[in-house]
Order: sequence, then C-alpha cells, then structure tokens
Amino acid sequence: MSVTISKNAGFCFGVKRATDSLERAIKDNTDNTRLYTLGALIHNNVYNAHLESCGVGVTDMARVAELAKSATAASPVKVFVRAHGIPREDEARLTELCKQNGYFSFEDCTCPFVKKIHKIAEQHSSPDNFFLLLGSPEHPEVKGIVSYFEYDKQVFSSSEQLTELFSAGLADRIGNKRVIFAAQTTQNLLEAKKSQEILKKLYTNPFIFDTICSVTESRQTEAEKLSRECDVMVVIGGSESSNTAKLYDVCKRNCPHTFRIERPEELAVNNLISLPHTKMGIAAGASTPSGVIWEVYKTMSEIKENFAELLDATEIKTLNTGDTVVGTVTSVTDAELYLDLGAQVTGLVKAEQITDDPSAKLTEMYKVGDKIEAFVIRVSDIEGFAELSKKRVDSDKNWQNIVAACENGEVLTGKVVEVVRGGVSVLINANRVFVPASQTGVPKDESLEVLKGQDVSLKIIEVKGKKAIGSIKVVAREERKAREAAFWAEIEEGKVYTGTVKSLTAYGAFVDLGGVDGMVHKTELSWKPIATPASVVSVGQELTVFVKSFDAEKKRISLGYKTEDTNPWTIFSANYAVGDVVSVKIVNMMPFGAFAEIVDGVDGLIHISQISLEKIGKPADVLEIGQVVDAKIVAIDEEKRNVSLSIRVLLEEAQAAQEAMPEEAAEEAATAVEE
Repeated sequence: MSVTISKNAGFCFGVKRATDSLERAIKDNTDNTRLYTLGALIHNNVYNAHLESCGVGVTDMARVAELAKSATAASPVKVFVRAHGIPREDEARLTELCKQNGYFSFEDCTCPFVKKIHKIAEQHSSPDNFFLLLGSPEHPEVKGIVSYFEYDKQVFSSSEQLTELFSAGLADRIGNKRVIFAAQTTQNLLEAKKSQEILKKLYTNPFIFDTICSVTESRQTEAEKLSRECDVMVVIGGSESSNTAKLYDVCKRNCPHTFRIERPEELAVNNLISLPHTKMGIAAGASTPSGVIWEVYKTMSEIKENFAELLDATEIKTLNTGDTVVGTVTSVTDAELYLDLGAQVTGLVKAEQITDDPSAKLTEMYKVGDKIEAFVIRVSDIEGFAELSKKRVDSDKNWQNIVAACENGEVLTGKVVEVVRGGVSVLINANRVFVPASQTGVPKDESLEVLKGQDVSLKIIEVKGKKAIGSIKVVAREERKAREAAFWAEIEEGKVYTGTVKSLTAYGAFVDLGGVDGMVHKTELSWKPIATPASVVSVGQELTVFVKSFDAEKKRISLGYKTEDTNPWTIFSANYAVGDVVSVKIVNMMPFGAFAEIVDGVDGLIHISQISLEKIGKPADVLEIGQVVDAKIVAIDEEKRNVSLSIRVLLEEAQAAQEAMPEEAAEEAATAVEE
C-alpha cells in the first residue's frame, strides 16, 4: 500500500506571493502597524486562523474608510488586497484614502495571472465588444474581473450553461458585437475548451484568451492521472475554494471513493480503513498550506499502517525465501542483529547485509525494540533461523521509488558519480540512473566532466527492466518555462532589471534578464554615436537596464540603458555656467575655429576670432590637436545644446589687469614672470 501526494498540491505562485508578502510584514512589523486583509486573504480557514493568531484583522470596503481615518504616526494601518483581486472601483477608493492619510497604506497582492485578465477586460472594454467570462458569478475573482469591462457582459459557470444561454436569446444580445472570451484562472480546462468550441462554431472571429493558470492546468491534469491510479483520493482545500471544487469533481469522476476535507481531523478514519485499497492519493487546492497537506499525509500513512496490522492479525505468518518481513530487534552486536519475526524462526541480519560501510557499528545504529524491514534470503526450520537482508529491501524500495517517479513525472535529486560511454551515471539512493549526453543539458562540444560530482535534478523518462534512463534537460526546461511564465506575468514598462550581456550584434546587445532575453539597441548604449555595441559593452558584462516596451505575445522586449543622469549635457549643465573658466582639450579644428572637449560628450567652439588677441589665418597657427588650454564659457544655447568658448577674453582680462597695475608693480610682476 502507498500514499502519493500530487506534485503541484498546495499553494500556487499567486497565493504564495500573497502569503509571503503578509508573512514578511508580520515579521518586520516594528512600528506597531495594524495589519488587515481586505476579506479573507485566501480561501483556507486553517491559514486564516493562523493569521488571526498573529494579530492580523479582516476588514471590508464598508469599514476601510473608518480604518484609514484612525491611522496615525503611532498606529499606522496597512491593508493587504487578497490574491483574488478586487473591483476597479475598490482599488481606486483605497488609492484615494492613501492620498488623504499618509499613515494609511495598502499592498496589492492580486495574483499576476488575475491582473492579466483585468488588463484584457480593460483593453477590450468597448461598446462594440461583448465580454463572456467562464467562472463562478459570486466569486471575488470574477467580480473583480468584470468590473474592468464597462459594457455588456455575461458570466457563465459551464459549457452547458453557455448553451442554455444561447437557447434563451444570448445571440440577440450579442448581435454584431465582437465576442471577447476569458476564463477565471481556476476554471476546469475541459470546460474552457468546450466553451471555446461553442463560440468558434457560432462566430467567425471571436477573441479567445487562454487565462486558466498554468499551475491550475497542471494540478488538474495530475489529479486526473492520480485519481485513475488510486482506490481512495483525498482532496484538501477550503470550503469556498473554487479550484478545490474543480479538483474534487475531476477526482470523483475517476475514483468513487473521493473525499473533500479542509483539515486533517476531518478524515473519516474508520471509513478509510474499511475500504478495500492498495493505493491512496492526495490532491490539494491552491490555497492549502503545505503544513496541512503534510498532516493529512501522516494521518493517512497511519491509516495505511493500521490497515496492514489488521491484515497481519487475520493471517497465519509463514516465512518463505523471497518474502519481505518486518521484525523487532531483540539483540544487537556489531556483527549481526536478531529479530523477532512473530514466527517459529528468529531473524538474523549480518552486518554485510545491512551496510557496505565496514567501519559502521551496528550497536550505534540500532537498539533493542527497533523495527526493521528485511528480505528473506534463506529459511532453516531445523536451525531455527531465517537469514535476512536489509540492503535488498532498501534497494528494492529505492527502485520502486524510481519506477513510481517515472510514472508520476516526479523530479528526483542525485549526484553525478561517473562519466560513462554516451552519458553520465547519477546515484539516487543507492540506485544508478543513466542520463544520455543529449539529456544532460551540456552543449555537444563540451566535456561531460563538468557535471561530475554535481548534485542534479532529473526526471526518469524510461525504465527498462532494472535500468532507468533520466533527463536533466527536461527539468531545466520546465524550470525555465516556469521562470518565464512568472517573468511575463510581472513585467511592466519602466521596470528595472540587472542582467548579463548574452550576445552582441551589429545593431545591439542581447541581455539575459533571468531566462528571458531583451535587446538594447546600440543607440541606447551610449549618448555618443558608436560604431558597434562592442565598443561599449562585452559578453558576460552585468548591466542595469529598464523596460522601454515589450510584446508578450511575440516575446520581445526593448530595453533602455542610458539614463538622463548619464547624459553628458545634463552633467555639463549641472556643473558649468556662462562665465566659468574651464580647462579644455582641443579635439578638432576647422577653418572657422577649434572644437574643444569640456566634458566627455560635450564640446565647445572657440571661434577663430576668439583664439588670439591678434588676427590669425587659421586655428592651427596657434593651437594643435590634443593641446589643453584655459577658456571662458561666453554663451550656452540650451535648445541647440551649443557652447561658445573664448581664449581671447581671458587674454584681454589679463592684459587689462596688467595695465591697471602701478608701474613699479608691473615691473616686479614682469620680472617675476621672467624669473
């Protein structure tokens, strides 16, 4: 018998994001801030009771204005918007209250996937469109979504209800309007597809958006598969949780003995024991804490053990070679263990059948009364002993875990212990898994030795007899897809990222933002014209960039790098003014004058008439490229960003000062200059 937990059971990305935000606020609350959630943060009474014990209150829009008014410097108030989101008018009201009182604030914990549907509804809100939403009409998420579409709309809970609505005249309401279709994030994927097919048959050009959360899809798919394999299914989640209800429906179709609970104590223990079963499964909604799932798992494991004990009590124990038995340790030496097997023979387990470590001391590993599961190697009724092997059971158990992981798509962790022909060998709990070179993720031209000694995550993709084949690459790909989904759910214009230059082209640099690439055009790399991006950045360099624009559908991101703070003209304007004397470097000469660099990126013109007191034929008569001279800023044209410089003004000022000096002082000054 076994108890299996569905891989994606428990908090989804959006719920975890909301709970993490609130948990941080509870932990970091050093200024006596009163914390509230706007309605229940998530649909789980167990977790909400935990928040209450931490001093977090629950409020609603009817009372939030009074709370905002009561906020003071000594007792601020902060409200957390739940993962399901709120109507647009409620968000506007919260924003207004924040402006009225600086000691009142709110944090929007709406799931990014829900926010995405808000944007879809808002962007397509038009009298020429008709909005159809698959969801539960009274669900908070649905109420928030429909508030963003101001015109005619309809919420329906199933494809069957959609058909009934069309029979009742929905087509007349829609008329010539364009149909916009979306679904609540936790809706059943099959119902969404059925609804889409209905619309495609009736309308030639509907706008259909796939808005069911990818984790919801995975959770439902896994529950579907697990419920087909199990005799008993337990679905954990809040009584008001929409996605838990969908999971229960999915499991119930395949497994008649499916139970829906919210907390461990609701398990009908006697009913489960009385049911014939060899495999039990656990699925959980997106708002179910991992602690609750674990408590249910432990309780069900105890039920499994109790059931096994009931079976043992009704059977006459006989020992045969090849059996697996559980015995109680009655004696321990460093060489062997003796076990009470509840039979007419005593179990004997030698040290070499327990561990491969010759230095291991059994007296330190075991004590009288310990339970040990072992494999029967040989039975001798005459001698009164049964020779047993614990290593064989451990190996078999671990192998069964590998087989189960192959069936369930579970991610396993192991260490790369050897590079073999055609791939690498990964050790997972004493069993070796072969990973072909093509599944390692190592580029074709690179050595597989880079993996040796590393801990890696992999999936078992095939089992042949006692040989398991795994893939590191498929896990990396799934993790990358998850990171990409989270990235696209949170990206927005102006957001700042720190990334690494991945590659360079003639027109720009591609920057890795964490699994997703964006492009910085070469005109964005420098305020000065550059020939190639390589003159400014290099592959592997870390850059701080910001999002200028993006297209989520085409997966394109345009990034900016240069900022106004680094604009040479901004730097010049902040540090120089008309009348300032500056040291400048001659960088270019023309017939009409010389250009001199004031700061990197800003040059000033010294007109030929402003170079010398005497008339000169060309600037090169007096100046040369690279020469550093003092000049005075005589004019700045902010609009054209031009600067006029003069050496002559400084010479005239020096001459005037000298002429104004008394004759004796002038002679002394001249003598000092000569010396």
